[in-house]
Amino acid sequence: MSATPVHSSFEHLRSQKIASLDIEVSEYEHRATGAKHFHISSDYDENVFLVALRTMPEDSTGVAHILEHTALCGSERYPVRDPFFMMTRRSLNTFMNAFTSSDWTAYPFASQNEKDFYNLLDVYLDAVFFPRLDPLDFAQEGHRVEFEESGNVDSALVYKGVVYNEMKGAMSSTTSVLWQTLTKYLFPTTTYHHNSGGEPMQIPELTYEQLVEFHRTHYHPSNAIFMTFGNQPVTELQSRFDAKALARFERSDIELSVPDEQRYFAPITVEEAYPLDEDELEGKTHHVLGWLLPRSIDLEAELKAQLLSRVLLDNSSSPLRAALESTDLGAAPSPLCGIEDSNREMSFMCGIEGSDPQQAEAFETLVLDTLQQVVDEGVDQAMVAAQLHQLELQQREITGDHYPFGMSLILASLSNAIHRGDAIASLNIDAVLEQMRQDIQNPDYIPALIREWLLDNPHRVRLTLRPDSNMSERKEQAEAQRLAAIKESLDDAAKRELIAQAEALEARQSQQDDPDLLPQVTLADVTQNITFPDGELLSESPELHWYEAGTNGLVYQQIVIDLPDLTEREQFLLPIYTQCLSDLGSGGRSYKEHQALESAITGGVSAYMSARGRVDDAAHLKSLLVVSGKALAPNQAGLSALMVDMLETPRFDEFGRMRELISQSLSRKEQSVSGQGHMLAMQAASAGLAAGASLSNHSRGLTAIARMRDLKAQIAEDTGVESFAAELRAIHAKVMQMPRQALIVGEDEHKAVYQQALTNEITRLVKGTDLTGFTGQIYTSEQSQVWVANTQVSFCARVYPTVPVGHADAAPLTVLGELLRNGYLHRAVREKGGAYGGGASQDSGDAVFRFYSYRDPRTLETLEDFDRSISWLIDGGADAAQLEEAILGVVSSIDKPGSPAGEAKATYLNTLFGRTPEQRKEFRRAILQVKLEDLARVAQTYLADNSKARTAIVTHAKAAEALPAEFSRFKV
Repeated sequence: MSATPVHSSFEHLRSQKIASLDIEVSEYEHRATGAKHFHISSDYDENVFLVALRTMPEDSTGVAHILEHTALCGSERYPVRDPFFMMTRRSLNTFMNAFTSSDWTAYPFASQNEKDFYNLLDVYLDAVFFPRLDPLDFAQEGHRVEFEESGNVDSALVYKGVVYNEMKGAMSSTTSVLWQTLTKYLFPTTTYHHNSGGEPMQIPELTYEQLVEFHRTHYHPSNAIFMTFGNQPVTELQSRFDAKALARFERSDIELSVPDEQRYFAPITVEEAYPLDEDELEGKTHHVLGWLLPRSIDLEAELKAQLLSRVLLDNSSSPLRAALESTDLGAAPSPLCGIEDSNREMSFMCGIEGSDPQQAEAFETLVLDTLQQVVDEGVDQAMVAAQLHQLELQQREITGDHYPFGMSLILASLSNAIHRGDAIASLNIDAVLEQMRQDIQNPDYIPALIREWLLDNPHRVRLTLRPDSNMSERKEQAEAQRLAAIKESLDDAAKRELIAQAEALEARQSQQDDPDLLPQVTLADVTQNITFPDGELLSESPELHWYEAGTNGLVYQQIVIDLPDLTEREQFLLPIYTQCLSDLGSGGRSYKEHQALESAITGGVSAYMSARGRVDDAAHLKSLLVVSGKALAPNQAGLSALMVDMLETPRFDEFGRMRELISQSLSRKEQSVSGQGHMLAMQAASAGLAAGASLSNHSRGLTAIARMRDLKAQIAEDTGVESFAAELRAIHAKVMQMPRQALIVGEDEHKAVYQQALTNEITRLVKGTDLTGFTGQIYTSEQSQVWVANTQVSFCARVYPTVPVGHADAAPLTVLGELLRNGYLHRAVREKGGAYGGGASQDSGDAVFRFYSYRDPRTLETLEDFDRSISWLIDGGADAAQLEEAILGVVSSIDKPGSPAGEAKATYLNTLFGRTPEQRKEFRRAILQVKLEDLARVAQTYLADNSKARTAIVTHAKAAEALPAEFSRFKV
């Protein structure tokens, strides 16, 4: 047996094969510093790197978060102002980011190109261990005070900073406030007591010296964990780690860790407030119960906690979720329901939203009585087995559609590595699952966990978070008074120093760094060809398509039905209709029985709508209903039957359940604004220009929220809910007359069995005469809109009509978006303007070009930056190097791999919408041929005339009032 390869600077500690994932994981330790390295060996050519540091802040100034940003602003070997964002456009990366968690900070990337992988590795290592930490970068990324009017010492002072504005936006989310408040009391003494991202009121307390000291103590290799995935030689990786960073350090005697929390001897009850800028506060309170559980590094305890959480809360047949969904004490279960297992000690939470403060005690009684009932009466063993089946399926599935597959594995094991647990064991859970299969045969298995961890656990917090309509104003007054006090304390020299700092920062932001100081890939490194999965038509009646993929024993299926022409009201109801198909009963089963069966035999089944314009005409929409599911291979026949049941016999008579679904959906929509405000703003702005965007805005966007409130009020009455159910039945009757087809994705050995089972089921669906197909329409919308929301920041969007993907100008417009984002808007909107993000993109599906900003302290000034970026480009501001970087960025996004099943499903659906593999290859070739003169031409043609543009801003009331009269005002 050959020895495991290892570089001389590292010691090999152990290796373990994990057959269910087809990987081998090895653990190493750097001899000089003690830095850990975990390598996941795989045949995948998408290689992944991550370096993580244990970062345990002792306050809420955001020091770990601000350091994460500032470390990426130039380093010893790469003394440019912004190497991270410069590398995003000089790279073929499939993933680049940096994360600040509650007790760690990580710097990950992924690439399929070997040269690119090692380029990024060099830059990341230098950024983490040898950053410049320039005070001006701290001022830009963290916080600073400036005069509101540049150079005018008589004007008021204001706070600025990227992280400062990011966290103002983040803490506009009620869910974020709820989580931070709960953890403050669940963890009274450890690092989790604090907001690692930073509380906006406390961020200005952080000093530059504290930031530098935090880096010195926390960013040492002895406190670092390296994790890699892929097919690169481990010796080469470790050689780079050592030569580029580790060889310059000796072992530190500082060992950072999180201690166990001091446990409560009795439960505590807390009530706090959150800002809600509305007059009507009734029904806006949140109640949550939280318990502190055992350590997360105990793999058996962690899996027990996951199983317990799933049994209690996974779906509507779960006893605790059923109680939370059906109670009149609140509108819906809280978004804080489930297990949190990334901290040193786990926590379990459940709650309700849409309640009132006086219901707190009744809520707690409901939860405790429900738990006691489960203990007394036991749990259906089939439900426990079904949830264990879900854990097995979760372990087996090859992901990669959101994060790279290797990144998902790394993140799954990172918490154990951070807390010095067994990171390899956290990936190899088969043995523990097998033991649990035996253990759950004991009917007291789940009741015993409930008694020990919940009912008899005194470390319990009941939190009531009530709305306060004056809280935002008091916070603004406190900030204004704080700034006024600072200004009052400034002498003339200090005022000149503030002006000098602002001028120095602006000069630094405007400087042109030499990009050749950084490594890069070029167009010569780009693979000329791209491949797509090949499909096969198995039968024409029923129309059944097959894609072979390595799915590790899972099967994926879709039934796809063309949508008919629908009225305006029916189009608004489409997302609600698809949700009801997913979450109501079918086949004679109640919704609870349906969900219990779904958990027992599948990995989930859902229905959704997908719509896109034709490649040559964005106004001509094709719209599809997709019922999608997955299961382990032995359960494919059951999956097929369940999917067809959902379409054949949906239970539109479950009125109580329908009310619950509308209430839950409305809550999610209302909460989405703080995190997705830029998407909602772009949707609203595009709605007057594109049929697809108009449909999205009308059914899922800002205009849908008010209509959802009206619908909720309508169905509260018996006659109203009956009328609503009749509307859903009418939509469904139309849908079931339309042409349909199906898709199977799986491993070739099962093809014949899969085909027969799905054919047997799908032929049950009786089809009527074809109706007219779906035709999109553009609903009237104002040219300039402002939407007032419960947020401390703004989201700005401006949209221009352009061309669909089949037009020759679609390729240069796509490259133009990338170039404007990186070449102009990043500096203007983020660095100078202080927004957390901003950019531009061509949406060829809707035939529009979109500008946007995210968590932005400004409004009109940002719109002016959008305009200036266009003028900059038309006037020749871009050069050939920026063009090449933009093309690389677009190609990288096109070539980004997904999971094997995900790529097959995407190819199939894209083909249905006319985006065939041939069309997508041709579009990629066109991207590679774009010239600078093409960009100037399309910018002049499509973006130079502002009278054609539509604008939408999502912001708070004060900012909305300052906008000119041309903005039509709406309330979210």
